[in-house]
Amino acid sequence: MPGNNHLERQIKPWAMGRKAWLFCGSELAGQRAAIVMSLVQSAKLNGHDPWAYLRDVLARLPTQLNSRIDELLPHRWTPAAN
Repeated sequence: MPGNNHLERQIKPWAMGRKAWLFCGSELAGQRAAIVMSLVQSAKLNGHDPWAYLRDVLARLPTQLNSRIDELLPHRWTPAAN
């Protein structure tokens, strides 16, 4: 019978920080934190370095066409050519 250890390891950092983030400022700040955590974990699951992913996406976001925004999602992202 397969276990769920892999999934437990994936959520452990977020579970450990739960008390620290309990009062993150406001409900909206909590929602923003959840979005960032989701992007970081999705980047990891897709084999990307989360820091490189976020740095690249945030740099490209201001000039990215709305019709092509899905290219920046972790499962479709490829680093910009320098």
